[in-house]
Amino acid sequence: QVQLVESGGGLVQAGGSLRLSCAASGLTFSRSAMGWFRQAPGREREFVAAIAAINWNSDRRYADSVKGRFTISRDNAKNTVFLQMNSLKPEDTAVYYCASPLVYSFGTYSSGDNTNWGRGTQVTVSS
Repeated sequence: QVQLVESGGGLVQAGGSLRLSCAASGLTFSRSAMGWFRQAPGREREFVAAIAAINWNSDRRYADSVKGRFTISRDNAKNTVFLQMNSLKPEDTAVYYCASPLVYSFGTYSSGDNTNWGRGTQVTVSS
């Protein structure tokens, strides 16, 4: 049974930084694409970032809205994926979810019917 546990959310002022972590179990982590999604109040869940499995050179993809500000990384020895978020904006306020496995098509990642989700961690950016 796949378990994904997020941590690291909180309240931060605009321009600040946070680092989210997701501890994974129940999957072959190094061979699993891992992703971060977010959902703001009244909006649909959206893709934020993804990192490919080790056999795909841990290739990274980002939503246009976070490119240059967010960095996804993974530690295969610790079965953990990270999301470093810098230059945070109020519009980044959302619940952030870790997810795996992902569907890769047309150069980006999305969730699929078999995607597992964590419970999420709240990120609030004040102006």
